[in-house]
Amino acid sequence: MIGDNVFYIALSWAAVQSGTPSQAGLVMAVSAVPRALLMLGGGVVADRFGPRRVVIGSDAVRCAAVLTVAALLFVAGPGLWLLALLAVVFGIVDAVFMPAVGALPARVTGRDQLARVQGMRGLAVRFANVAGAPLGGLGVALGGSATAFALAGLLIAVSVPLLISVRMREPVSAVGDGASTADVVADADDTPGDPEDVPARVDESGTPARVPDGRDGPAVAPERPAPAPATAWRDLRDGLRYIRGHRVLAPLIVAIALGDLGFVGPLNVGLALLADQRGWGASGMGLVVAAFGAGAGAAALLLAWRGTLPRAGSAGAAALLCGSVAIGALAYVPGVGAAVGVALAIGLLAGLSGALCGALLQTQSEPAYLGRVTAVAGIVSLGLAPLSMPLTAAAIGWWGTGPVFVASAVVCGLGGVVALGVRDLRRAELPR
Repeated sequence: MIGDNVFYIALSWAAVQSGTPSQAGLVMAVSAVPRALLMLGGGVVADRFGPRRVVIGSDAVRCAAVLTVAALLFVAGPGLWLLALLAVVFGIVDAVFMPAVGALPARVTGRDQLARVQGMRGLAVRFANVAGAPLGGLGVALGGSATAFALAGLLIAVSVPLLISVRMREPVSAVGDGASTADVVADADDTPGDPEDVPARVDESGTPARVPDGRDGPAVAPERPAPAPATAWRDLRDGLRYIRGHRVLAPLIVAIALGDLGFVGPLNVGLALLADQRGWGASGMGLVVAAFGAGAGAAALLLAWRGTLPRAGSAGAAALLCGSVAIGALAYVPGVGAAVGVALAIGLLAGLSGALCGALLQTQSEPAYLGRVTAVAGIVSLGLAPLSMPLTAAAIGWWGTGPVFVASAVVCGLGGVVALGVRDLRRAELPR
């Protein structure tokens, strides 16, 4: 994660040096397109080949791509085509890497520790955000974008042997916390009377009993047709059908998507425009961003320490609703001091709801489907939500910060309404 932060600092600096501001913005946004388009397929890849193998392979590809560009920049000036190509490669690899990372925790620890792992991951993200930007700036100051890219590649390279050293364990089934696998992963072409639909009967010895075939003569067991060969498309359909039929995962993913759509625009491009309009300056904006990070880090630390919270579904929904109110209020605070306090509350509430929703995704999903579940949940937050930032900026130019922040808060709050309105999600608990 630190390497990723350094990479994006290097990419943005090189893009600004090589083209116009609009071209630089296009280079920074282009990686989101393949990530959004290919992430569902990345979830299939993670579940089919195993998340450990996919994570190691995709991390090695990212490392090689960044170091190759660093070497090219040492001998030639950066061109926008090269930077755009690197951004696209990163987006493609992220589409495979991120679902695989999401499927790893269930194979590293027990279900009762998954919430704690989610909290620790949140702490790692906050630390990477704090440490990555200064390191990227230092790399640019010492040797330009080429040095910063080389630093990012070396940091990513260090993560490869660390990932190789991680030991896997057999994941524990989550059946019973929502819909069972048998309930939701039936063939799409199930029809009444299909031999696979005949209920199995077991005698006292545990041996399946033979079933009469309806004709004269001894009873015979019905012949079961050979299963259809597994394909990537079939795996994708099974994963989507699994999510759609799950009483907790389906509404949870909708709530996560609404929360991310309402959150990303205001807290990224919207905050910069708000600080400029209010005259807070770069230092004031930095304080607001730092307060948000501190609040999110505190929420992650709480979950890492406690390991679980009672009534996780209700708590996550309430945090999402309260956080949405704080997002709308941020556009109307009178000064920097008040904005810092509101940003601290947003970070705490958003961090808590995000960590709880992530932990529920981990504990409610069957391990065999975690890659696809993570991919579906990440399509909006990692693929589509970044594309909303230019729309947010344009909307603020038309209507101002207040109405846009309030509209975004309404979208975010709808996620909390969905979570509270679905009984199974509202009552969902984390394992103890």
